[in-house]
Amino acid sequence: MNTERQKEQQRLDWIKTIIDKKTVHLKNNMEGLKENIIDIRKTFWDDVTVNLDEPDDVGETFTSIKQQAEMLSERERSHGQFYQQWKNLHRLKKSPYFGRIDFLEEGESKTERIYLGITSLMDEKEETFLIYDWRAPISSLYYDYAPGAAKYETPIGTIHGNMELKRQFIIREGKLLSMFDTGVTIGDDLLQEVLGNQADTQMKSIVATIQKEQNQVIRNERSKYLIVQGVAGSGKTSAALQRVAYLLYRYRKSLQSENIMLFSPNPLFNSYVATVLPELGEDNMEQTTFQSYLENRLGREFHLEDPFSQMEYLLTAMEEPEYQTRLTGIAYKASLSYKELIDQYVALLSEKQLLFKKISFRGKTLISAQQINQYFYSLETSISIPNRMEMTAKWLLKKLSAFEKHERTKDWVIAESELLDREDYLKVYHKLQSNEDTFDGAEREQALIAKMIVKKYFNPIKRAVKHFKFIHMKKLYCQLFQLHEFIDIDNLPGTWNDIGVYTIKMIKQGELAYEDAAPYLYLQDQLEGRKANTKIRHLFIDEAQDYSPFQFAFLRQLFPYSRMTILGDINQAIYAHAMNAPTLLSSDLQGLEHSEKMTFMKSYRSTQQIVAFTKEFIPGGETIEAFNRNGLKPTLTKVEKTDNLHRKIIERIRQLSANGHQTIAIICKTAAESKEAFEQLNNEIEIRFIDKKAHTFDKGVSILPSYLAKGIEFDAVIIYNASLTQYGRESERKLFYTACTRAMHELHLFSVGEKSPFIAEASPHTYECLTD
Repeated sequence: MNTERQKEQQRLDWIKTIIDKKTVHLKNNMEGLKENIIDIRKTFWDDVTVNLDEPDDVGETFTSIKQQAEMLSERERSHGQFYQQWKNLHRLKKSPYFGRIDFLEEGESKTERIYLGITSLMDEKEETFLIYDWRAPISSLYYDYAPGAAKYETPIGTIHGNMELKRQFIIREGKLLSMFDTGVTIGDDLLQEVLGNQADTQMKSIVATIQKEQNQVIRNERSKYLIVQGVAGSGKTSAALQRVAYLLYRYRKSLQSENIMLFSPNPLFNSYVATVLPELGEDNMEQTTFQSYLENRLGREFHLEDPFSQMEYLLTAMEEPEYQTRLTGIAYKASLSYKELIDQYVALLSEKQLLFKKISFRGKTLISAQQINQYFYSLETSISIPNRMEMTAKWLLKKLSAFEKHERTKDWVIAESELLDREDYLKVYHKLQSNEDTFDGAEREQALIAKMIVKKYFNPIKRAVKHFKFIHMKKLYCQLFQLHEFIDIDNLPGTWNDIGVYTIKMIKQGELAYEDAAPYLYLQDQLEGRKANTKIRHLFIDEAQDYSPFQFAFLRQLFPYSRMTILGDINQAIYAHAMNAPTLLSSDLQGLEHSEKMTFMKSYRSTQQIVAFTKEFIPGGETIEAFNRNGLKPTLTKVEKTDNLHRKIIERIRQLSANGHQTIAIICKTAAESKEAFEQLNNEIEIRFIDKKAHTFDKGVSILPSYLAKGIEFDAVIIYNASLTQYGRESERKLFYTACTRAMHELHLFSVGEKSPFIAEASPHTYECLTD
C-alpha cells in the first residue's frame, strides 16, 4: 500500500504542475484580453465611421457601430470564460480529486482509470481527461456501485462493465492526507473525517460523500414531481443543491441558473446555503421564501402576517378567547376543501355577486360600482371571468378618456394652469415649437396645458384600472364567509361563522393572517387571470412539510411548466396547519402524475448518541438509522429557579467553547422567550440574538427560537428550557424534536422544574441526568 500511496502522491504532484501551467497560460490570456478590451473601449469611436448625411451613410454608420460593439462583446465573453476556467483551476489545486475508480468497459481490453473531482481537467493538449467532473455520466459509478459488475447511463445508452477498484482520497491544500480502498459507496473513514469536523456558518458541498440514495435524487431526470422524505440530518438539502449543480451541468446548453428557483424556510437559511453552488463553479439560482412572494403581491394592501408570527401566536396565545377558532380556521384554510369552496364561489361569481369599486374624480363619481357590475354581467357568461374583466377594463378606459377630455374645460384646470412652474411651461413651449403650424399659439398653448394637467390626474386612475383595482377584492373575500345560501356548506367546520367573523375583523383592520394569504391570492387570480411564471423550469421546495395542500396547489398554478423537487421531513411539521393534517409529504397527497417518492432514513448530522435519544420522541422513530459516529450522550440538567438555569447554561457554554465548538446554539421555544433569555445572558457572555429578520449568523454563541433553527446545524445545542410547562402539549412534540436534532456533536437540555413528557418517553440509558 505504501508503494501505491507513493504512486498516488506522484500523480497528485504531476496534476498540480499541470494545473500551475494551465493557470499561468490562462492568466496570460486574460491579461492580453483585458488590455485589448480596454483599448477597444478607449478607441471605440475612433474606429467607427460616422456619417449621417445620406440615408445610405446612416446605414453604413449603424453597421460600423454594430461590428465594433460585437467585437467588444466577443472579447468580454472570452475573458469571462477564461476567468471561470481560472477560478475552477484555483479551486482544483487545493483538492484536485476525491475518488478514483478503475473500470473495464464490456468489450474493451484496457481498464480506464478515472479520477473524480469538483470539475473536469484535461491534459495540456486538451485530448485526455485527467479528472472527470463528479456530474459526468461515468462518475455515477463511484456513487452507485461497489467493485464488481457495474453500469452507467449515457445519452446514447447504457454502458456495462466491471469496476476493478474504488479508492477514496482526503486531500487538503494539495497534500494527500490519506487514501483507502472501499467496497461500499462511500467509506465510513471518509464520512467520519468529514462529519467529525466543526459546523460552519455556511453549508458546504458534499460531492465527495454523496450516498447512493442521494445520488439517485441528484441525477433523477424522470419525474416532474420528485418528493424526498428524509429524517433530520439525512442530507436532503445538500442533495438538492448538488442536484441543481447537476442539472446546470447536464443541460448547460438549455438551462441557466435563472431558470431555477429555491423556496427556502427563511432568509437565514438562504444565507446558509448561498455558497454551495459557487463552490461548484455554478452561479446561484434565485433564492426566495414563500413569504417574500406573498409580500411582493400583498404588501401594499395589507399588513401581512408571516408564518413565524403565526407560530408565535399559536405558542403563546392559548388563553385568548379566539384561539381555538383561529386554530380551526388555520386547519381548514390549509386544506383542499377550502380550495374547492373557493372554486364553487368563483362559479357563482361568474353569474352574480361580484363586487366592484366606484371610480371617482375630485369627489364626484364618474362610474358607479353598479354601472361596472351591469356592464360586466352584460357580457356572455361563456367568456371566462378574467377575459370579461379585461373587456370591462377596456370599456372603463374608454369612458375615462371621454371624461378626461371633458374635464379639460373646467375652471379648476384653468386655476391650476396659472400655478404651473417654469419647467412645465417649457414642455408646452417645446411641443408647440415642434409643430410648424403655430397659428393661434396662445389658444393652443392653453389647450395643451389643460390636457397635460388633466392627464397627470387621470393617469393613476387609468393605471389602477389596467391592474383591475376596480374589483373590490377585500369585500369579495369577506363575502365568501357570508353566502351560506349560495354555497354548499356541508363540509364546512362547525365554527365557520366564528372563523368568518375573525377573518373579516382582521381584514377591516388592514391585516391579513398568514393562513388567508394564499387563498386570497388564489381567488384574485381566478378573477383577474393567473400570474403564471413561465421562466422557472425547476422549482425546489425545501422544508416542504411547512406548506399546506392549498399552498402547494397554488404553487402548481404559479409554476405550471416547472419540474418540482419537494424535500422535507414529516416529523418536523411544526406549523398549525400540519397538526394531524395532510402535508406535501403525506401519502394521500402524492397522487400526482409523473411523481416519484424517495426516502432517506439514515441521519448523518448527529452522533449515534444524539440520534438514539431524539428518535424516541416521534412515531416510527425506531426506523431511523444513525451513522456510525460516536460522541457524548445528551444531558438533562434539572434546576428549580431561572437564576440557577442561567448560571448553569453559562458554565456549559464556557465548557463547550473550551472544547473547541465554534457554533453553539441556545434554542428557546419562542421569540419572546429568546429575547428574555438574551437580555439575561448577554451581560455574562458574548452572544448573538437571532430573530426572523436575521439574514446571517456568525460563529460563536447564538440564541434563537426553535422554528428559526430549521434546516441549520450547530456543533452544540442547548435547549433553554425543556420543561413540562414549555413542551407539554402533544402539538409541541415535533417542535421539540426539530430543536434537538440541530445538534451535530453535543446536545444539552435544561429544565426548570419537571421535564417534558417527551424526554420521559426516551429510554433512560439514552441520556445522562445531571443534578443542579
